Amino acid sequence: MLLALSIVAVAVTLIPLAYLVVRTGEAGWTRITEELLTRRVARLALHTLGLATVVTLGCLLLGVGAAFLVVRTNLPMRRLFAVLAALPLAVPTYIAAFTWVSTVDGFEGFWAAALVLTLCSYPYVFLPVAAALAGSDPAQEEVSRSLGRGGWATFTAVTLRQIRPALTGGGLLVALYVLADFGAVSILRTDTFTRAIFIAFDLGFDRTGALVLSLVLVGLTVLILAGETASRRSGTRHASLGGTRRSPARINLGRWGWPAAGALTAVVTLALGVPAASLARRLAEGVSRPGNWTEVATAAGNSLSLSLAGATLTMLLALPLGLLTARAPGMVSTTLERLSYLSHALPGLVIGLSLVFFGINVVYPLYQSTALLALAYAALFLPLATAAVTGAAAQAPPVLEDVARSLGRGPVAVLRTVTLPLTLPGIAAGVALVFLTCMKELPATLLLRPTGTDTLATELWTNTSVAAYAAAAPYAALLVVLSSVPTWLLTARTGVLIKENQP
Repeated sequence: MLLALSIVAVAVTLIPLAYLVVRTGEAGWTRITEELLTRRVARLALHTLGLATVVTLGCLLLGVGAAFLVVRTNLPMRRLFAVLAALPLAVPTYIAAFTWVSTVDGFEGFWAAALVLTLCSYPYVFLPVAAALAGSDPAQEEVSRSLGRGGWATFTAVTLRQIRPALTGGGLLVALYVLADFGAVSILRTDTFTRAIFIAFDLGFDRTGALVLSLVLVGLTVLILAGETASRRSGTRHASLGGTRRSPARINLGRWGWPAAGALTAVVTLALGVPAASLARRLAEGVSRPGNWTEVATAAGNSLSLSLAGATLTMLLALPLGLLTARAPGMVSTTLERLSYLSHALPGLVIGLSLVFFGINVVYPLYQSTALLALAYAALFLPLATAAVTGAAAQAPPVLEDVARSLGRGPVAVLRTVTLPLTLPGIAAGVALVFLTCMKELPATLLLRPTGTDTLATELWTNTSVAAYAAAAPYAALLVVLSSVPTWLLTARTGVLIKENQP
């Protein structure tokens, strides 16, 4: 049953890939080769991979450093920094980009995009690493120290190995997020595949060139997934020593406590302070025409309802795939899970166009409906929900399910009364993360939203595209505020805010 439902879920995510293969094949091999074997494609590949590499390394540095300070040290105002360090996840990259552009003259190019994407994306590493550090047993680290290893040697040889799955998983999400990002790279005029695809579709009317570039992007995604899979296989998952897990002892930073707090403050100021100051200045300029705040409220309601529909459908599809991956690990489940990532790295523009084609030619009654937009969200964000379910199910002891079956309960009854309640925290975290990403998604929403339905993201983009920054500010500010709620829930899920973790 889980396998059949998982195949259905993965089939949804492969709709865009099937669209790319079919439409690209119509051009013929000669045209495909002409588009593929060019210096432009090589240059775009270098720029895109270079940007993904720089941003991923930056996010790993910031995410691991912030998580270690918050979880394993007596950092001043530790719990406050735990929340602040995660909040940049609530800031869409296109909002951050337009606030930086409107604040700093000449802010554009590769390094500008790298800075904005790093500041917005490092919580993808911070959150899972903080959860791993908070939940790990300190016994192995204590054994390492008792054998004469110092603090740094213990951290690199023991601690990093314990949190490797969280670290590589977060790095994978960051790399794929950078590959698919459209808002920041377009505003900051950085040449990547997503920007080139948009120009080819929207301005150059070069559909074949855009399709070929999209397939190259899928190829890059396969390479990144292969590297992450190899890293996962070479990593070691360490079991706790002893029957009761203890909270790790915190390192006393001493005179380095406030400098460490200052470093985190600087990161938070760049990630949150610049967008907040810019939005406040634009809000002060005001939007005076009557009825505007009614339009903002309407857009907010549409964003909430569409994101809820997308998060619900995505989680329904992710549940069987996550449970299959956790309960029946092997080649089949791993292959299905890896396939679900292919669409996650595609630009929302490509996802939107593929679903437009699918809606018109296959399921026409769903065209320009909430259901089709929710299907696009599921194709984009299924891996986020699957990872949350898999992590929660892997922590739930399967012996309880075996006991339920031995008492005569059928598979569906065991799923409903045992498995789902045990994985409910992970399900809640997955819904929060997908809801958050649906709120921020732009290109697919622009293409697939029902006629006359505007969201905070689409209204924001409409106004910023004509440099109406003051008119865009209310939409941007409300989008960040609403996105901060699921971000806070995700932070609480890591366990770093529990009182027992206080020094």
